[in-house]
Amino acid sequence: MNKDNKSIVKKNQDELTSLIVSIYNFVDSVDGLYESASSMLMKTGQQFEFVFVDDGSTDGTYKKLLTIAKQDKRVRVVKMRASFGESASLDAGLKHSRGDRIIYLSGRVRVNPEAIPNLLKALEEKDLIVGRRYPRRDSMLNRCVSWGFNLLVSRLSKVRLHDINSGVLVTYRDVLENISFYGDLYNFIPVLAAQQGYRVGEANIEQLAGSFRTSKYPREYLRRFLDIVTVFFLARYSKKPIHFLGFFGTVFMIVGMGVELYLFVYRILGMGPIAGRPLLILGALLLVIGIQMISIGLLGEMLIFTHAGDIEEYNIEEIIN
Repeated sequence: MNKDNKSIVKKNQDELTSLIVSIYNFVDSVDGLYESASSMLMKTGQQFEFVFVDDGSTDGTYKKLLTIAKQDKRVRVVKMRASFGESASLDAGLKHSRGDRIIYLSGRVRVNPEAIPNLLKALEEKDLIVGRRYPRRDSMLNRCVSWGFNLLVSRLSKVRLHDINSGVLVTYRDVLENISFYGDLYNFIPVLAAQQGYRVGEANIEQLAGSFRTSKYPREYLRRFLDIVTVFFLARYSKKPIHFLGFFGTVFMIVGMGVELYLFVYRILGMGPIAGRPLLILGALLLVIGIQMISIGLLGEMLIFTHAGDIEEYNIEEIIN
């Protein structure tokens, strides 16, 4: 190994790696997760820290975390006043961590931390790595829903991943700081990162056996669908809303005008009365909807124009003087 390669290896080892873990009512598994993750990170020879984010747990999770923090100075605990979700947990963990490399684990998934070095290795050629749960050990319903969700997101976003919402991410701090995620948009961080030009990939991580929450309520599927629509809009039309709303508004207006014109000719030629016909109401409704969609699109354009100076549409990777 030449001197340049040695210096690169030493630099990578000297960089601090932050492991951010979002936990909710995880009292029985906190100790095992900490011990296995700590053992794994020590084997890598890298400097690291833990940031446990307690997302409003109602059991003894927080007390367990305090005990761990007293025993290990590398552990930092962030307690949320209530359960705010994974986006808030990741954001809070990011703000209270110091590492340049970020490993994020969600408490809702049970994965083997021993596979994290493989994700760190894959990160050497990418900017963000998603942990693909393989093999899966949760219910068949969860797997089918996840497969359909990932297929739809991949088709709409053009980001080809098998497990985009796995709850396992390995990336760099500046990647997360340059994208906006809130609410349930946490699931789409790889899509938002790819939109900014970052290289996104995935690597396998074993899912451990255990009890898993099953998605069985209709509102959950509706929420996921609306999230997909949101990301699709943000990824393609956030800077030009008139292109999205104006297109559908124009289509509705053309169809509505066509219906009304047909009824106008129909009445002028004395072919019969048109008052009270459902087609008349449909044509008028389509015209009104079309005009409203175009108007909303124009209002969106005005807002973007007004705040254009605050919107950064590009992401610089490197500047050489």
